Amino acid sequence: MPRNYKKEYKNYQGSTKQKKRRASRNTARNRALAKGIVKKGDKKDIDHKDGNPKNNKRSNLRVVSRSKNRSFPRTKNARKRVIRRKT
Repeated sequence: MPRNYKKEYKNYQGSTKQKKRRASRNTARNRALAKGIVKKGDKKDIDHKDGNPKNNKRSNLRVVSRSKNRSFPRTKNARKRVIRRKT
């Protein structure tokens, strides 16, 4: 069954909350572009360490590959689950 993008946008991506989250992620990317940290087409993502796209503090952002940024285990509400490593 093919994906129904119109329904997906109506039910999730078009919500006010999701639009604000997307705008915040885009803001972080655009600031990194302006500072020369990333380049267009470099296949890198700006990772929000705490999983909150509205937290655009420099200490919360890092540049990672797309595959690494999109491979984190997620919780039920789609946030990144922080994995604590034993030392």
